[in-house]
Amino acid sequence: QVQLVESGGGLVQPGGSLRLSCAASGFTFFSNYAMSWYRQAPGKGRELVARIANTGGSTNYADSVKGRFTISRDNAKNTVSLQMNSLKPEDTAVYYCSARSPRRLDYWGQGTQVTVSS
Repeated sequence: QVQLVESGGGLVQPGGSLRLSCAASGFTFFSNYAMSWYRQAPGKGRELVARIANTGGSTNYADSVKGRFTISRDNAKNTVSLQMNSLKPEDTAVYYCSARSPRRLDYWGQGTQVTVSS
């Protein structure tokens, strides 16, 4: 059974940092999957935050987070992380981990809440 479990969310002040982690289980070959972080703010649609290729050699970021967020993965541990620095109130959202198979099947975690507020 494929499962993605996010952790690391919470309340942080503007300018602060958080590190989100996603633990994957049940994947036959985790290294075959492109991994992404999405977020959904209240009243808004889900948006792509960052994506990393299956080998980790290529990354993409939303313009709104470039230079502040860093996505990484450890294929030996079946994990993907999102380091978030210089957080802003507009980064407040539920953050979701997602895996895409070579056949473009998508899997989702349950999400973790990130709140940036003073």
